[in-house]
Amino acid sequence: MSAAGGRPVVTVKKILITGLPGVGKTTLIKKTADALARFGPVGFYTKEIREGGSRKGFEMIALDGRRGTIAHVGNRKSPFKVGKYGVDVPGFEGFLREIEFLAPGSGPIIIDEIGKMECYSRDFEDLIEDIFDSERLVVATVARKGGGLISSVKKKPDVTVLEITRANRDSLVSHVLEIALEELTG
Repeated sequence: MSAAGGRPVVTVKKILITGLPGVGKTTLIKKTADALARFGPVGFYTKEIREGGSRKGFEMIALDGRRGTIAHVGNRKSPFKVGKYGVDVPGFEGFLREIEFLAPGSGPIIIDEIGKMECYSRDFEDLIEDIFDSERLVVATVARKGGGLISSVKKKPDVTVLEITRANRDSLVSHVLEIALEELTG
């Protein structure tokens, strides 16, 4: 198939995983990143910061091991809030700049997550637009509800949205890997 001007049309899957909080989205992302390690994935996942048995915030962990905090209850000066958490938008943007999402030779893109906290960053929104306009395979989690970027990314061409539940979370990992490996190996 060709686009106007005779250029071949390249279709690459963008896989979005959505589901209720705590159902296993991050676990699916981590398992996917581990299974695709030979392809050099780039990106990050999130992890709760727990102190004394209670959740105090959220940490970002790049696939190369670097870490940063995106939100914390102690970040009271932040004008950006999600519930009781102050979002560190400048820190998040600095963290993102160190990940070579679209560098030549980098592999599939893994993102956990496209959610309300992350969408306080205009840099993140611009990055997501660039990533979803690229020819890269993307596996990302996305909030179930939300307008703006959260809603629009689900409607982009070549996007498959899958919902993870407690009933399907084990089989969904295999399904996501099947799609991803088909895209990566042809």
